[in-house]
Amino acid sequence: MDRRTKYTKQLIKETFLNLLEKKDMNAITVKELCEIADLNRGTFYRYYLDIYDLLKQIEQEFIDEIKNSPPIERIEEHSIYSFTKGILSIFENNKKLVKILFNTDRNIYFLNEVLEVAYDKCMNRWENLNPDIAGEEVENAVVFIFNGALGVINNWVKNDFSSSSEDIAIYIEKYCQKGARRYLPKEKQI
Repeated sequence: MDRRTKYTKQLIKETFLNLLEKKDMNAITVKELCEIADLNRGTFYRYYLDIYDLLKQIEQEFIDEIKNSPPIERIEEHSIYSFTKGILSIFENNKKLVKILFNTDRNIYFLNEVLEVAYDKCMNRWENLNPDIAGEEVENAVVFIFNGALGVINNWVKNDFSSSSEDIAIYIEKYCQKGARRYLPKEKQI
């Protein structure tokens, strides 16, 4: 991709993301985006089919960045912390984009994509580390852990990244290792 094309696509994306911060995606038009970016509509349509295609491509680029992060096999500690910290660092480096993607109407799609990347990276690794545990049990554990982790991450994003990515990774590791027992009322003996 030449410099001019790269610059134009970046301008379109930044203008779109700025608009998404202020209004619902359904209220954004190609005409409005092009007027703000000072581009003609033909230039927009050279790269994107419509506003939804633009969002889909932005999401896909971000998902690809997460997919291309170091595989869990190469993370020295093989811990939930190190894996989570890697993904959260990408989130922290893209705060504006993450906030917008988590707040769009399509956030369920986006969160599922993130979960799928995490799932794919961990499932095989954990099955290999625990060959004596049935695949279904490992699968349920992975789904449980990553859905819980996504809830924590979603809360972190909604609270404007109020904690560091390292702190959130530590919390997720602690919850996965020790569960929520500490926070639940003590059971009475019958």
